[in-house]
Amino acid sequence: MTEKISVLFVCLGNICRSTMAEGVFQSMAKKEPYKGLVTEIDSCGTGGYHIGEGPDDRTMSTLESHGITDYVHAARKVNASDFDKFDYIFAMDRANLSDLQRIQQRKSNSKAKVMLFGEYSGTGKAEVISDPYYGGQQGFEKAYEQATRFSTNFLKEVFPDVQP
Repeated sequence: MTEKISVLFVCLGNICRSTMAEGVFQSMAKKEPYKGLVTEIDSCGTGGYHIGEGPDDRTMSTLESHGITDYVHAARKVNASDFDKFDYIFAMDRANLSDLQRIQQRKSNSKAKVMLFGEYSGTGKAEVISDPYYGGQQGFEKAYEQATRFSTNFLKEVFPDVQP
């Protein structure tokens, strides 16, 4: 029996990168062969700038242009209980990773494995997902490509007995 997992994606404001990653990952995890193997998928921010807001319109249009039309999310800030609730907490960049590691240090015995999502780049080198907020659409397309590649590699590694 394959052990089930839970995954949290984290960026700064929780409206661009982490929501992109969550939308992509959610889409993959609800299809065979991964259906039912991921118990919870969520995203949040290390900052509270956009609490309660939906994803950036450019995130949504990018997801929709790639066939992901059922993604819904309201931004929230990371909290200490996330480190007990989730098996994997993926930071989009090194600043977010440092913030998460600081929080986790105050949380003894948390179960979460906190790491850079880009550790699953498939290139042998960790990548960051750059914040596309102040740029154009190409930044959102790059974030989508990275989220897709990292999600694919992560799912293959964590569920090696399941063939896509």
